[in-house]
Amino acid sequence: MNEAIVNVDARAGATQPMVVILETLSELPRSAELHARTDRRPLHLYPLLEQRGFTGKTEEQNDGSFITIIRRA
Repeated sequence: MNEAIVNVDARAGATQPMVVILETLSELPRSAELHARTDRRPLHLYPLLEQRGFTGKTEEQNDGSFITIIRRA
């Protein structure tokens, strides 16, 4: 079980959502997971996650946003 969940809101108001997510990942504690909320399914993020040793699973929310749960592979 993960000791911590780090939440990032990378929707429209965020500057460069992908950059925000990747920067947060670089500081993510080893046993934590990142929950990133975006306006759309982040298809271009998945290969970048894989290159960095992470996996991501995205789920659409009732409000039309998406949450991607990112964990170390």
